[in-house]
Amino acid sequence: MLKKIAALSIASAALAAVACSSHGGAPASSPAYLLPSIGSDLVVTAKLPDDTIGEERPSEGLGSLKSKYWQAVLGGFTQTTYSQALGFPPGTKITIRNLSKTTEHTLDVVKVISGPPAGFPANPKLSVDAKGDGKLEAGYASGPIKPGKSVTVTLVKAGTYLIGCAFHYGAGMRDVLRVAKGAKPGWPATPPPSSGPSPTPTDPSSWAP
Repeated sequence: MLKKIAALSIASAALAAVACSSHGGAPASSPAYLLPSIGSDLVVTAKLPDDTIGEERPSEGLGSLKSKYWQAVLGGFTQTTYSQALGFPPGTKITIRNLSKTTEHTLDVVKVISGPPAGFPANPKLSVDAKGDGKLEAGYASGPIKPGKSVTVTLVKAGTYLIGCAFHYGAGMRDVLRVAKGAKPGWPATPPPSSGPSPTPTDPSSWAP
């Protein structure tokens, strides 16, 4: 019992440190998505900070989602804990954070669409080099983001964007980003199993425009 109390105290202190890092008008320097396990029976999970997109391969932990609304499998990007369609109002300055511990990722705009279905092209030519001067619109590319690092970008134009990772598009890192007044993230995926392919549950909710 004393060991569990001590572990909970350590976890609470870690969460408090994350919360304090976002005060003072500056963005948090590290994500609050999954703290290391403490002992064999305690794992602390928390959501990403507001106005943050986390990214990694679905098999690394984000899982994937079969969305009825977008008629596509989405994966590799999240605003909360697991893969989901993304949504922000125009003018938002967001942080794109690489959640991977070992692998570089990018966030590229693959295509701009008018609405569902999300027709992801089979083999798009995505830029590894950064493009767009920090403004997310058609042609934007973040450039390589190292593990645990982040870049910032401003959502300057309303629209529906298909996004993907230039390195891992074929591994399921492709998603929908809706930029519109009142836009919110869609239903999150379930976590992938400890081994084997990520599940693709059916999205039980409609898109929140």
